[in-house]
Amino acid sequence: MIRATVLKSSAHRRMPWKNGGGETVEIAVSPEGATLSDFGWRLSMATVATDGPFSIFAGVDRTLSILDGNGMSLSIDGENPVLLTRDSAPLSFPADVSVSASLPDGPIMDLNVMTRRKGFHHRVDRVDVDSTITVHATAPTWFLLCHAGILTVDCGGQHDLGPKDALLLEQAKGKDVVVSGKGRCYLISIDLI
Repeated sequence: MIRATVLKSSAHRRMPWKNGGGETVEIAVSPEGATLSDFGWRLSMATVATDGPFSIFAGVDRTLSILDGNGMSLSIDGENPVLLTRDSAPLSFPADVSVSASLPDGPIMDLNVMTRRKGFHHRVDRVDVDSTITVHATAPTWFLLCHAGILTVDCGGQHDLGPKDALLLEQAKGKDVVVSGKGRCYLISIDLI
């Protein structure tokens, strides 16, 4: 049976970055109470205010999306820099390679999804809602993060989400989820390998 949990933005946990260079807001982590060194998967948001290197997470894959601000340029594993903006598709890359960020136009806030490579796989999609849509949960662990606006999510029960609120659905694979309202959201699927 599907289990739904609303994760209000006011209850997200704040903690320092692994490299000490800033602060992250943890939305959810598995197993519950896991640290940065032993999580299976983790969803968080971070404000990036200065140029600098990303923390290294051995054996982890990550996907970044820009929530607020005018963009961040990422140099990943020595490749040419990639400019990530609010209109860019979510960007996936290994979290255990050298990554350096620069801010061409001020601070940003990002959404960061990380999964441990040996046990999990994830996917992040950005969706703009302007009325009602039906989405199909493709993994047993599925999140909807309301980025902007007010959204109502119906998955056997109705849940209202405001900016930065999230809905966690467990045992969700194969279920249809109806999202209504006007806003932007991120759909995050986490699957076992």
